[in-house]
Amino acid sequence: MTIVSISPDESKGQRRGKRIVDEKVPLLPSKQEVTGEFDEFNGASFAGAVFNLSTTIVGAGIMSLPATMKVLGLVPGILLIVFFAFFTEQSIDMLIRSSRAGKTVSYGGVMGDTFGKTGKVLIQLYSLRYTSALSVALAVVFVVITAGIAVVKLLAGSIAMPKLFPDVPDLASVWNFFTVVPILVTAYICHYNVHPIENELEDPSQIKPVVRASLALCSTVYITTSFFGFLLFGESTLDDVLANFSSNLGIPYSSVLNDAVRVSYAVHLMLVFPMIFHALRLNVDGLLFPSASPLASDNRRFAIITVVLLSIIFLAANFIPSIWDAFQFTGATAAVCIGFIFPAAITLRDPHGIATKWGKILAVFMIVLAVLSNAIAIYSDAYALFNKTDASPDS
Repeated sequence: MTIVSISPDESKGQRRGKRIVDEKVPLLPSKQEVTGEFDEFNGASFAGAVFNLSTTIVGAGIMSLPATMKVLGLVPGILLIVFFAFFTEQSIDMLIRSSRAGKTVSYGGVMGDTFGKTGKVLIQLYSLRYTSALSVALAVVFVVITAGIAVVKLLAGSIAMPKLFPDVPDLASVWNFFTVVPILVTAYICHYNVHPIENELEDPSQIKPVVRASLALCSTVYITTSFFGFLLFGESTLDDVLANFSSNLGIPYSSVLNDAVRVSYAVHLMLVFPMIFHALRLNVDGLLFPSASPLASDNRRFAIITVVLLSIIFLAANFIPSIWDAFQFTGATAAVCIGFIFPAAITLRDPHGIATKWGKILAVFMIVLAVLSNAIAIYSDAYALFNKTDASPDS
């Protein structure tokens, strides 16, 4: 596994008394490194890199995508999934181009090269707020089972085709459309692991095709999940579609299929979590102990940070009432910065003079779209919250 922490003064190649963190070094030394024996690993394959990046992308956000179809309708919802996949590919391309020009090997390195120490601290802070082939295969199992159940019920005539376009009864419903933006932004966040995966590639020049292939794979999974999830549950689709699989599906072996869906997705999250948690732990360590020795060499600090973070995550998972609310918050703040605003700002700053005119136009459009859409989403959520409070019988 590769370290994805932010190393001080990385682009300048200077450490000046601060700890040295090499993003290409595994978290724990291998047996070959300790004994001096030859390590036969010559780099990750193209397929392995695609699956690793896809594992980073497909997380808990997939469970909220069918609910976005309930808000938007199938046609606009599917188009937006494709739209955000395109913009994610463009934002990652901005990062890759800037990192190669500045000879940096991490997201934090690019931010530091462009904005100095402030940039590196910003990406660390926002990474704190945003919390393998087998893993992707388990996500596909969830999609296949959901699709199979939906097709069986559709052929039996027990469900109808869902709405293709949204209902617009009043102005408030228009504002509500923007609440899906943070969900879709969060669904594609993988930027902090692009550089580590590039570093592990046998041929690093393949990183752009890897990103495109991974985004195509994940978009297919997202579209399939959204379509069949909304087809299956219709207007009864919950913010977390997994919660819909706790009731009778109206088909034979319903309880068995419910368990299969829930278990496959639970195992998928168990496999995804270590990759995301690894990045979180390294960023916390770099933020709190910038001058300390590498985390891999300090077992006590490693254990303390791990236990504290796991405790906070466990408490948050139990007390946050809805993943929709969680993704609304992270998507409108940390995720939109990591995924779109920071890469676009790097392109506009352009310290190495490599940005094209089209690239800068796209960067401006990306920032304006991200800020406006998420501002409206936050306003819409606040408006709905206050209206719900005013309508409460206890108010």
